[in-house]
Amino acid sequence: MNSLEGGKIKADSPTTDGRKLYHLGISQGDVARYVLLPGDPERSELIAKTWDEWRFVARHREYVTYSGKYKGAEISVTSTGIGGPSAAIAVEELLRAGADTFIRVGTTGAIKGEIEIGDLIISSGAVRLDGTSKQYAIPEYPAVSSYEVLLALVEAAESLNKRYWVGITASTDSFYLGQGRPGYKNFMNSWAKSIISELKSLNVLNFEMEASTIFTMANIYGARASSICAVIANRVTNEFVPNAGVDDAVKVADEAVKILSEWDELKRNSGKRSFYPSLLLKDKMRL
Repeated sequence: MNSLEGGKIKADSPTTDGRKLYHLGISQGDVARYVLLPGDPERSELIAKTWDEWRFVARHREYVTYSGKYKGAEISVTSTGIGGPSAAIAVEELLRAGADTFIRVGTTGAIKGEIEIGDLIISSGAVRLDGTSKQYAIPEYPAVSSYEVLLALVEAAESLNKRYWVGITASTDSFYLGQGRPGYKNFMNSWAKSIISELKSLNVLNFEMEASTIFTMANIYGARASSICAVIANRVTNEFVPNAGVDDAVKVADEAVKILSEWDELKRNSGKRSFYPSLLLKDKMRL
């Protein structure tokens, strides 16, 4: 995980005194290849308890990690905290620990009037209004979902009969002005006043704060990522219901991991690098 010279930890690849990854407090083998990424540390345990088996792995700062099994699939969860900077640290260290597939599981504010509180939004890509992803790639570099993870989330939502939307998300670094909310003493700049109408005109579905960083990093590193968020706010109708739809988002994410695990096994057995729908038909014909 890091290079050591004379038994000393190097500043460019820091670990703890126990040689665990510095921020997450985990080691190689502590997590599965499939990791769910909620923002809220308290949600890690809530997610883990939906699995068939689960065990606590580590807690440090905003990062709380559990691992276990869901319907036979190895699965982990690590909370990222709020925003791109802390999410980037989580992804960097999870990759070092052996993960390669990430599903953000969070909450979001819709900017389309027809999207209802409690609906789910599956992000096909993200507008990079954050600063962290710009530390990794030029602004023109796209923040897009892995099509395999995206398709697994859609399949899971359909199989569980959940109401969902698929489209572009806007990821911001500010919950208040960055998402068109007034700041302290009702401070509003011109950008904040126009951001919702501007994004609506571009057919963007929602605001959140981590997807663009996670997607950008996953694509750079050859990993896979997508996002499913529960709609707890609608900025057009001005409704807000904390935790609405969160349980549904978790159920869909869990089921998507099971589906991805099956598809990945099918790819291995077929000698294919990518999943495509007719692989399922070919598999059925062999049975």
